Parts: sequence; C-alpha cells; structure tokens
Amino acid sequence: MNRLILFNKPYRVLCQFSDSSSRATLADFISMAGIYPAGRLDYESEGLLVLTNVGFLQHAISHPRHKSPKTYWVQVEGIPKAGALHQLARGVWLKDGRTRPAEVRRIDPPALWPRPRPIRQRQAIPTAWLALTLMEGRNRQVRRMTAAIGHPTLRLIRQAVGPWQLGALQPGTWRAVRCPRNPEELAQLMTRHRQRSSLEAPGITTGWS
Repeated sequence: MNRLILFNKPYRVLCQFSDSSSRATLADFISMAGIYPAGRLDYESEGLLVLTNVGFLQHAISHPRHKSPKTYWVQVEGIPKAGALHQLARGVWLKDGRTRPAEVRRIDPPALWPRPRPIRQRQAIPTAWLALTLMEGRNRQVRRMTAAIGHPTLRLIRQAVGPWQLGALQPGTWRAVRCPRNPEELAQLMTRHRQRSSLEAPGITTGWS
C-alpha cells in the first residue's frame, strides 16, 4: 500500500530511524514500517518532514532536478534591510556556488510551540521573521544564506514542501494524507499547486512595508 506521511519534526530529532549515540530519532515518534524521509531537515531545525514508501515520490521531492519548492519560517538576528532581502531573492554566493533565486517576504511572528531550548537572543539586538521559499536543497542552505547576509538564523521551521503544508500538526505528531498513485498524478498535483500559489501570493517582497 502506498503511504504518504506528514510529520512535524521536533527540535533536536534526527531524520533517521536509528542512532548509535542514542539521540532522538524518527523511531521515537513513528512506528510505521517501510517508510523513509523524502528529503531531510537538520538536527536543530523543526517542522514539516514528508515520509513515504513510494520510490518515485521520494525522488521527486528530494532530487534537486525536480525543483520542488520548500517554504521555511526563519527567525533571524537583527532586522534585515531591503538590500539584504534583495540578496536572498537574487541568490547569494556560498562556498558551493551561488544559490538559485528565492522568494522572501517579511511575516509577523508566527504562533508557535515553545522550543525546548530557547533561542540565543541578545537583549540589545532585535529579531525578525522571514518566509523563505527555495527551489533547491543544499546542506544547511537556509542557515548559510542568512549568515551570508549578516543575519544568523536563530530558529528554522519548514512550513511547506510542494503542495503539502505543516498546518496544525504539533511537534512529534504526524498524519497520513492521500498519496499520488503515479508520477503523472504527482505532476498534476504539483502543477495545480503552482497555479494556485501564483494566484494567491502577493509577489516577492524584498523590503519592509
């Protein structure tokens, strides 16, 4: 049976089902056999992780060639100016090359669960929240991008992967959703999502309103 699972990965949980160092893993929350993450989130990042037992779906979500959009809520240190946000939107230079253009906009602080370990915050330095949508998935990319513009990431939550969103899922909980039956059905789903997003989105915002 084809399965597709949406999981809200908590802070400091590994995106794998075992660990020799006894750190928390997916096995502490999901007992379903035969499913694997389609893509990853790093140890200290939170939010949406898609798991499936379908090979073509894993490949379509995780392989850079398919350019599956992933949206993150990012709390950064300091208040980025318009020029810094333009850098994120155009692409920034990292050690492994320039990033692809991204969508970035300011958001109000989202209503979130408390993190087990509070963020590093300095009293004299404010923080800001951004919504950042990427079309690629390099290692620790969001954190490296915000560091490159001088605004280190303090908290990182993935809100969406393609057409699938975090919604009301609480940390450590998951829900099963309808799984595309074949690559053609997945392509149709992705196309409808892109069309809907283009109609609903206010456009790329690279400055403060």
